[in-house]
Amino acid sequence: MKSLIAVGCTFAAAAVVALAAGGGKIKISSPTFAAGAAIPAEFTCDGANVSPPLLIEGAPVEAKSLALIVDDPDAPSGLFTHWIIWNMDPKTRISMPEAHVENGIEGKNDFGKVGYGGPCPPSGTHRYFFKVFALDRMLDLKPGAKRQEVDAAMKGHVIGQGQLMGKYSKK
Repeated sequence: MKSLIAVGCTFAAAAVVALAAGGGKIKISSPTFAAGAAIPAEFTCDGANVSPPLLIEGAPVEAKSLALIVDDPDAPSGLFTHWIIWNMDPKTRISMPEAHVENGIEGKNDFGKVGYGGPCPPSGTHRYFFKVFALDRMLDLKPGAKRQEVDAAMKGHVIGQGQLMGKYSKK
């Protein structure tokens, strides 16, 4: 019985640690592609290269801001960042309609440009992760900050997160 209680306490402690480390679940989806499905060419380098519309729901009430990072872990050079936005209003349910950022500050992607750079794999099918983070503060970063700066500023301040993964193969 004591070992069962110890195991139960361990799981409860792990759940508290996960939440403190940003384990709160936020729902992120797109009306243009389902989770795990192909991203339409319109939102890639083969099309208009505009950002897909994203729906973000369930940010913790104590969140002060949201950050969004879109990256490709399958890039030949390693993790490739396609889009970074921070200081978005956490109460915004539809945060980013196509090609338009209603609120927030954009950073520099790995194409070397500020803003969205759509999927453009050199070969094969790549996975693209749209990751949203609820933060307990606003980030004090200048527009055009790079991924490493955003990651460092978010460290220890994530109180919820969610992700949407889509795939793309260049035409």
